[in-house]
Amino acid sequence: MPVDYDAARDILTTEYEAAEESFHEGHEVPLPDAVRDAIAGVFRSRTQAYREALVGCAIARIQDQNINLRLPYVGQAPNAFNGRTLDERVVNPFLHEQQIPASRAPYLSSLRRGFQFQKDWPGQRDRAGLGAAVDFIAALEQANAEQARIYLRGLMYRFVALRDAADIALNDVHRLSIDQYGSLIDGLLALRSGGLIPVLLAVATFQTISDCFELNWRVEWQGINVADHAHGETGDITVYRNNVRLFSVEVTEREIDRARVIATFQAKIGRAGLDDYLFIFGNVAPSNEAREVARQYFAQGHEINFVQIRDWILTLMTTIGPRCRRIFTQRFRALLGERNVPAALKVAWNNLLARLMT
Repeated sequence: MPVDYDAARDILTTEYEAAEESFHEGHEVPLPDAVRDAIAGVFRSRTQAYREALVGCAIARIQDQNINLRLPYVGQAPNAFNGRTLDERVVNPFLHEQQIPASRAPYLSSLRRGFQFQKDWPGQRDRAGLGAAVDFIAALEQANAEQARIYLRGLMYRFVALRDAADIALNDVHRLSIDQYGSLIDGLLALRSGGLIPVLLAVATFQTISDCFELNWRVEWQGINVADHAHGETGDITVYRNNVRLFSVEVTEREIDRARVIATFQAKIGRAGLDDYLFIFGNVAPSNEAREVARQYFAQGHEINFVQIRDWILTLMTTIGPRCRRIFTQRFRALLGERNVPAALKVAWNNLLARLMT
């Protein structure tokens, strides 16, 4: 059966996304020791072509158990497969779309016509790398389709790690319309970022307000899932002017209910004597009970307000003009470019901008 290239793309996308999720959660893909050792050996090799070709071999195994994985050129045998075309149509474009360090033409650079995955194949100087690749293929030959998917996921896990260690250059854009900003923000908020993207958007917005209106604010913020009390903070973001705290902000994607407002007041607002506190939320609006308890605290001299992040940013964008909109773009891009921001989010930014510009 010939390789189905559309289905191959779907398989690769699914297993890549699963591998990426495992990587960012800190959970390695469970693999047999022999498979894990083979993958490690391939990635130690300086011959990128081996690891890239193995992606196609795994996909071919998933699609057809009768394919001879050692013969990646049609015509070598009746059950050979077209590894080069699979790489050119599916694997190589996918790796480059995800900005994973990869060669441009692995079959043309190292695995020329007639090549077979055999440890003693002539013309291959990197015997250790080739040996590891053949060990991986030997494991694939014994795997069923579901096991081959797991092996492919383990392979993609190492590609994700490779990309995460690389320096991803962020694309830039000189100007965007308000509608384009809306699409960009929607795309960013749809990303699985563990709450990081909303915080970065909020920080960039406060920085833009300060820069645009020359307010000399100092905008301090802390990492995601860091307990506020551990650092003496009163929120995810705190805005100061002349070392005087102006207001504190909590950015959340979770529902804000009555219990959360009360807990925030007791742990932060009341204890620190804050008179201005802002909840910036995503797509889930605060409950009516949360708004009611906020009104009760308002009567006691503590303002607790709520704003939806997309509406807030776009309202600002419509009123500050092109120069300040450019400031926002640069501020957010600088935050996103920091070394501790996952590479997947940087790639997503580049892809979102590319779609906006087409």
